[in-house]
Amino acid sequence: MSFASVYPLYLAKVERKGRTKAELDAVIEWLTGFDDGELQRHLDAETTFEEFFADARLTPHASLITGVVCGVRVEEIDDPLMQKIRYLDKLVDELAKGKPLEKVLRA
Repeated sequence: MSFASVYPLYLAKVERKGRTKAELDAVIEWLTGFDDGELQRHLDAETTFEEFFADARLTPHASLITGVVCGVRVEEIDDPLMQKIRYLDKLVDELAKGKPLEKVLRA
């Protein structure tokens, strides 16, 4: 599955809750280390999640992301790729639920 196919769904989810594209991009950039240009390049190239996260420089604070996504605790997921995807899902969920950006970014 391509990251570009899921990105509009993330965006729609956060915008429905009054959040912005800039906030979503900030969350993705915090997790992956991508700047705006790198993020756009992945969207344009329609890279898969596997390629997307292989290219990412995951934040050293990713282990601070805890909680449940789809009934599974993200910190207990064994598959490294699936854990990274669920980290992103969890951050998007927190943003959509109105959590302050500073707390979403574990600042």
